[in-house]
Amino acid sequence: MSSSDDDTPLVKAKTGAVSQDRIPKALDKAMDKQAPSNGHVEPGISIRMGPVDKMDVDEPATNGNTNGKRKARVSTTNGKTYKDASNSEDDDKPLSKRRRTSQQAKPPKDDSSSELSDVPLKARTLPKASAEQIGQSSDSDTPLTTKLLRKKESIEKAADKEAKAIRGKEKATAKRKSKIASDSDDDIPLAKKKAPVKKGKQVKKEESDSDAPLAKKPAAKKAKAKPVVTTPAKKGKGKVKAEQTEEDRLAEEEEEEYRWWEDAGKSDGTKKWDTLEHAGVVFPPEYEPMPKHVKFIYDGVPVTLHPEAEEIASFYGSMLNSAHNVENPTFNKNFFEDFTTVLDKTGHAKDKDGKTVKIKTFEKCDFKPIFEWFESERAKKKALPAAEKKALKAEKETEEAAFMHCMWDGRKQKVGNFRVEPPSLFRGRGEHPKTGRVKKRVTPEQITINIGEKAKVPEPPAGHRWKEIKHDHEGTWLAMWQENINGAYKYVMLAANSDIKGQSDFKKFEKARELKKHIDHIRKDYRKELKSEKMVDRQRATAIYLIDQFALRAGNEKGEDEADTVGCCSLKFQHVTLKPPNTVIFDFLGKDSIRFYDEVEVDQQVFKNLKIFKKEPKTTGDDIFDRLTTSALNKHLTNYMAGLTAKVFRTYNASYTMARLLKEMKAKGTIQEKVKAYNDANREVAILCNHKRTVAAGHAGSMEKMIEKINGLRYQVWRTKMMMIDVDTKVKKKKGAEYFERPEDLDTEWMKQHQEAEVEELRQKITKKFEKDNEKLAAENEKEMKPKELQERLEKATELADKYKKENKTGKVEAEGKGPTVDKLETAVEKLNQRIENMKIQMEDKEGNKEVALGTSKINYIDPRLTVVFSKKFDVPIEKFFSKTLREKFDWAIKSVDEDWEF
Repeated sequence: MSSSDDDTPLVKAKTGAVSQDRIPKALDKAMDKQAPSNGHVEPGISIRMGPVDKMDVDEPATNGNTNGKRKARVSTTNGKTYKDASNSEDDDKPLSKRRRTSQQAKPPKDDSSSELSDVPLKARTLPKASAEQIGQSSDSDTPLTTKLLRKKESIEKAADKEAKAIRGKEKATAKRKSKIASDSDDDIPLAKKKAPVKKGKQVKKEESDSDAPLAKKPAAKKAKAKPVVTTPAKKGKGKVKAEQTEEDRLAEEEEEEYRWWEDAGKSDGTKKWDTLEHAGVVFPPEYEPMPKHVKFIYDGVPVTLHPEAEEIASFYGSMLNSAHNVENPTFNKNFFEDFTTVLDKTGHAKDKDGKTVKIKTFEKCDFKPIFEWFESERAKKKALPAAEKKALKAEKETEEAAFMHCMWDGRKQKVGNFRVEPPSLFRGRGEHPKTGRVKKRVTPEQITINIGEKAKVPEPPAGHRWKEIKHDHEGTWLAMWQENINGAYKYVMLAANSDIKGQSDFKKFEKARELKKHIDHIRKDYRKELKSEKMVDRQRATAIYLIDQFALRAGNEKGEDEADTVGCCSLKFQHVTLKPPNTVIFDFLGKDSIRFYDEVEVDQQVFKNLKIFKKEPKTTGDDIFDRLTTSALNKHLTNYMAGLTAKVFRTYNASYTMARLLKEMKAKGTIQEKVKAYNDANREVAILCNHKRTVAAGHAGSMEKMIEKINGLRYQVWRTKMMMIDVDTKVKKKKGAEYFERPEDLDTEWMKQHQEAEVEELRQKITKKFEKDNEKLAAENEKEMKPKELQERLEKATELADKYKKENKTGKVEAEGKGPTVDKLETAVEKLNQRIENMKIQMEDKEGNKEVALGTSKINYIDPRLTVVFSKKFDVPIEKFFSKTLREKFDWAIKSVDEDWEF
């Protein structure tokens, strides 16, 4: 399918080399001769997590920059500076784990005979994913990429087949309805005509909602709980009054709940609300100057700053422990520029004699006294008694109670971010060029309020006024303002678990379900257009291929002062390296300035097309898809389906892949084993859809802790077995000496260290409990316990230490508990062994997840209803998959489907 404007090729309004309008047949044939005849390759699998052979080629430049090469990632926890930190983490990684991207010079032109030779690339050493990490057997001789390739091929074939089946069903339904209409008894007078009668359940089955378009299918209704009436056991005359049970109450709540997902007509059109009432926004407190003894030091001299300048100095001083920011030259440069602007306005600083001190050099600034003061304040706050913390929290919640909810069409809805951001230093993500700039305080004069015409407009702070009052019924925002860093608009919206937010998620996943019907046509068309003579068609087809197969984002053009982030349509010459016969290496800054690095095998035609798109005279800085924009691509996609954009492919591919895997799954065993089976499927989705991450810096330490816990349980198993001998010495002969042997790796040295750690842990636990009990007594105005009580409680730890000492000396373990028997102790051993097995499963799962971003897939791209289906089908609590926040966010999904629902 071609778009209407195919004959007028779109060229990006940028300088640099531009591709030809049409691709000469001679060039196509020449390319075919160059391509190795290694048979057809069905691509679609990323291989960046696997081993990479060394190549005698150079590393590609990054983002068109020109001063140096990327460094390999080194965890910032190892004492490296910001410059050394990697930026290859996934979106949800902490900023401290991201690296700074250095710039590179333009690569030299290759002097090989081929005019289409590519940019060289140096050998890379990349993390390797084991077979177990994607739920595969490690003893298989089949390569990992081959297994995934086969699975991806089968999923795509199933998608084609299903799309045809859906369309066929819709045509059959339309035909039946047409036939029923034509067979009506037209000769019978209207007054005597009877309504058509459906024949039994069979007709109903044929006309089920599976025939309806996916976007219009109502979600499966959850059966409402039937009221349970309890009658008294007493016999007697007269009416018996029913007692309301918990089931009655839940049924009433269910009846009152607004199940918007079952209202097919809701939110059609643009009007989002009829009435809207809310209390506005909460402003951060005004700046309170630091104590007079806390001084900013310049060139060794303590100085006093104007409160406005001091506040900005406090932003920097309070974050000296954030090495990845304060060791970033860009951050420091931007901060000092904004700081000196305010200093110029406020008269710089004054020394103890009142003389003006001009602050001109960043290196002479000493923020340490400010940092130390903030650290002491943090420590004081942390040391507050629990009761006082609780009281402060309750006071804050009381003050903000009115802002936490709004009335939306008469229904109470929770508001999300009702607090206006306090002023601070902008950090940004990744390589943002404005990192370190001062985020100015937002005033009421900058804020526009959106509210109902008849509602009371919230009062602005005394002496202020709102910028504007609007009644935008098409907007779902309550307030908005423009921030000073990027000129972006900030909006106060409803919370994630509100009806409006839920409807947005619902529509997103329904749109992905709708794509099921069209995916075969789209794939057939773009594969055909990969060979089109028109450059615009071939570029568009190649882009759709990359977006569909490798989950690349479409990308948008950026301004000069914005981070140089890239997507598929905005890829430049240096971002793509071609490695014959059909491997493509992507290396660029993606969303949020996070480095995207991937090495993939592509269709031979796609490889050839990319060579053509990089053909001389193109070089570093030139667009690869110079005749394509994101808007043009999305406009083309709407020819297949209303509202279809490039980003829908990510949601569709993740959800459809998960749906296929869950359909084939037969999860068995314990809850933990079933959870692992789900995570294995989620992991495959993440790998197939390229939702990957580098290993977290703390992963090794976390795994060591889990091993130590397992060893602690193994030690308890041994002790419990030894207690059996204490109860009955004959059991040793009955079970054999081997049964009672301590595991070899738990040697005497390890045992003593473990015993000491266990005793210390018990001491800390008792001490914390004592302090908590005293805080509770103080909160209730009762007399606190004396230190003597703590000493008495700590006797338990001393007794445990003495017990271990005696066991080590005698080699015997006395039986514990009331009335210990061999049977009871054997049961205890079984329970401990089960705990060990569960922990091993958790550990294996954690190890498998270390290079895969399961959260990215599960929260953003996999339809949450699929997780609910798994939960109900295999009887696993939904809490095992969704946190409390996510359960609130996906409340609509949890309540709208049963185990038979299909994506």
